[in-house]
Amino acid sequence: MNTAAANPENPLHTDLCGIPMASPVVLLSGCVGFGEEYTRVVGFSNHDVGAVVLKGTTGDARLGNPPHRVYETPMGMLNAIGLQNPGVDQVVDEILPGLDFTETRFFANVSGSTIEEYERVTRRFDDSPIDAIEINISCPNVKEGGVQFGNDPAMSARVVAACRKLTSKPIFTKLSPNQTDIRENARLCIEAGTDGFSVINTLMGMAIDIHTRTPIIGNRQGGLSGPAIKPIALLKTNQVFEVAGPHNVPIIGQGGITTAEDALEFLIAGASAVGIGTALFYDPLVCKKINTGIEDYLAQHGLTNVAQLVGSLAS
Repeated sequence: MNTAAANPENPLHTDLCGIPMASPVVLLSGCVGFGEEYTRVVGFSNHDVGAVVLKGTTGDARLGNPPHRVYETPMGMLNAIGLQNPGVDQVVDEILPGLDFTETRFFANVSGSTIEEYERVTRRFDDSPIDAIEINISCPNVKEGGVQFGNDPAMSARVVAACRKLTSKPIFTKLSPNQTDIRENARLCIEAGTDGFSVINTLMGMAIDIHTRTPIIGNRQGGLSGPAIKPIALLKTNQVFEVAGPHNVPIIGQGGITTAEDALEFLIAGASAVGIGTALFYDPLVCKKINTGIEDYLAQHGLTNVAQLVGSLAS
């Protein structure tokens, strides 16, 4: 076990659905591959990262979308990778055995195009050392004309309920901001059995090459992340907390966090942990800076643990 995670006297000690973590900082899916790349970065410390969410995994291998897949925007980034991955069997049989589960916690990210695919991938990860499962419900349902699971609260709940039956591991449902009522989605997912939420996934956007008058992203549109979406992510986190808080369902708040101040805002808004993604692309060791800033804030305000901040937003 990660001894840093097991120390409750650590002011950054975070308990997420019974999972002890050394820090509230979580590395987001798609930003650090399957984990082994990031933990080799010079300066990495298991004290800085509470958990790593692995790259989105589907039932079978996927090549992903045509290029371009990534494009830098003002204060953000568009990406349309297309869930490129080797498939769940290779991830469980060949990648997971190479991870050091004493370094940090590892969460799987389950993706699919049908309910049956979500079930298959969840079943496979249930029989693995993975600590928790994040359900990516922003995938298009091929049986329903391509409508995204995450944009329909009833459909989101169906995915959660199907996965819930197949695993005893904690489930975190990753909610999309591209929907009418995120509160209703959260409510139905809680009823379906989710243990927590990841809030939010990327917003949809595009970029155009004015010289060729064509979309820059090969998939035409992509997910927008980075500082540009932080105010929206912060609002959505607080809205989900209104529903999840009374049920003690924790939230991993994410979307444009680059500083300790950003992370503190999400904690105050109701997040129990904070997800770091796009910031890692230009500062791989940003997590240490965020943790130091949170610790300094706690000391300045006479607080002994980061949990005391969660949901402390004044009305």
